[in-house]
Amino acid sequence: MRPDRISPRALLLLLGLSALVSAGFAQSRVLDPEYDKLLSGMLSHHVPESAVEDLRNKEDLLFLDAREAREYQVSHIPDALWVGYDDFSLARLQGVDKDRPVVVYCSVGYRSERITEKLLNAGFTQVSNLYGGIFEWANRGCALANEQGPTRAVHPYSEEWGRWLKGGEKRY
Repeated sequence: MRPDRISPRALLLLLGLSALVSAGFAQSRVLDPEYDKLLSGMLSHHVPESAVEDLRNKEDLLFLDAREAREYQVSHIPDALWVGYDDFSLARLQGVDKDRPVVVYCSVGYRSERITEKLLNAGFTQVSNLYGGIFEWANRGCALANEQGPTRAVHPYSEEWGRWLKGGEKRY
C-alpha cells in the first residue's frame, strides 16, 4: 500500500498505537521520564539491562552492589553481595557460578554498567545492569536492608544525584 493511500483515520490509529507502545516501554524502565532521559544519555547500553519491574518475582538472582562500602552500609538490596567499584576485584566473586543469573547495581547504573562489562569479559554468562540502580529500586518501593534489618534509608551519593531518589529516606 502506498503512503498516500492511507486514510487519515488509519494514520491517526497507527500514530496512537505507536505512542502507547512507546509510553508503555518507557514507563516500564523507570518511573520518572526525566530520569530515563538522563540515563539514556549517560549509559552506553553495551551490556544487558534489567528493569526493576522485571526482577520483582525472579528467584535465584544474585545481586552485586557496585557502590562504595559506606553506601552499601546505609542500605542495599537484601542479600546483595558488595563488590565495590574503585577497588573492584573478581576475587570477591570466588566460588560464584559464572552461569548464575547476576544483576549488578549502583546508585543509578553508571558504575554497575562498568562492573557488568568486567564480569562479561571474565566469562559470566547471565549478568545484567540494573537500569536506574538502587534509586529506581527504592522509587518503586522494593525492599532494602542493612545490618540491622529492613530499612528505607538510601545513600544518595551526593545532593546532585539524590534528586533522582524519590522513594526511601536520604541518608549520607
